[in-house]
Amino acid sequence: MPNLVVVGTQWGDEGKGKIVDLLATRVAAVVRFQGGHNAGHTVAVGGEQYKLRLIPSGILHSGTVCMLGNGVVLDLEELCAEIEALVARGVDVGPKRLRISRKCHLILPYHRLLDEARENYKGDRKIGTTGRGIGPCYEDKAGRCGVRVCDLEDMELVRRKIRQALDEKNALLAGLYGRKPITEREVLDSIVRPAARIKPYLADISEEIALVEGAGGEILFEGAQGTHLDIDHGTYPFVTSSSTVAGNAAAGSGIGPDHLHRVLGVVKAYTTRVGSGGMPTEQGGEIGGHLQKKGVEFGTVTGRERRCGWLDTVILRESVRLCGVNSLAVTKLDVLSGLPELKICVAYNYRGQIVEYPPQAEGGLAEAVPVYETMGGWTRSLDEIRSFAELPAAAQDYVRRLEDLAGRPVSMVSVGPERDQTIMR
Repeated sequence: MPNLVVVGTQWGDEGKGKIVDLLATRVAAVVRFQGGHNAGHTVAVGGEQYKLRLIPSGILHSGTVCMLGNGVVLDLEELCAEIEALVARGVDVGPKRLRISRKCHLILPYHRLLDEARENYKGDRKIGTTGRGIGPCYEDKAGRCGVRVCDLEDMELVRRKIRQALDEKNALLAGLYGRKPITEREVLDSIVRPAARIKPYLADISEEIALVEGAGGEILFEGAQGTHLDIDHGTYPFVTSSSTVAGNAAAGSGIGPDHLHRVLGVVKAYTTRVGSGGMPTEQGGEIGGHLQKKGVEFGTVTGRERRCGWLDTVILRESVRLCGVNSLAVTKLDVLSGLPELKICVAYNYRGQIVEYPPQAEGGLAEAVPVYETMGGWTRSLDEIRSFAELPAAAQDYVRRLEDLAGRPVSMVSVGPERDQTIMR
């Protein structure tokens, strides 16, 4: 298998963790290239669930090395807690299995405080962040005042950066948001112990990738959120704070784009979204309730209910174009079992015109009215099915219609949470 980028083609929560877990046995390394611990992956193995936030699900395979690239932002306390939780369950997360870029920026306590305070201050204009400090950390990165992992080798430099940052952060916390200021000592105390804990894991990830490739190994690159949460190409301002598209796998890992050979897009058989922002196919009532309950649509990290609706192929086609998707993995097809009929959004009615692309005006997606095709449903459970030919005819038709509308073949179909509940085409 050539080097592969796995991306979500919706608003995240497409089931990328399961797909990466399945493919990790075929590669030498899995590299995470953006995001923080605000997005999680749930992987089911042998009846047990593993909820991962920062560490790629490839860590569950003993022969696979996992790396966190420079595009990732790190909360050291959360990272250490995740490592320790996996070790407690018998997973090898030693320094030979997990490598962390020295160029990663650190999420510090004032980032979390600002994130929460800012969201609360906005009232009904909230973005819907997780409050974990991701956005404020990326702001400091872009503002050239962030603290990086490599800075931990010079604690005097760290103290100086924190002292300078607190002049601004405390002015905002106390003066604008009415919050208690945070002290330099509180910030330093939060990073000293975890900094010592992760020191053996630090590496030059660009060089590590070159060594893997030099030995003939293949690499899988994964992002944290879906394409339509991309800071540039997503449904701004209801997006994440980094670039989630496949092209960022190069910049977020320290490699040239010629090292990215294929792109696999993960698409849920219906659509979900967490937080605010337009979602044309959102369904309430019986349909939304069926998808949420049967699909267990609650956030891995936050536990928040996900908004649910019919499959939107307008945003899917946009993701295919933005990410250069070669093939698709369809997840949670089993959740649609039991619905008498299914709908697929094929276009939008936007301001009196039929369009086949997402509106780019801010808030435009909230004005888009979905144009649906209706297809027959099926009643049979898909839990035990392991080949495409065994699927009910209506389920096969649904997947084939998705292929037609997306313009890309479906190479994998997930019919349940377990590893073996996957059809390879």
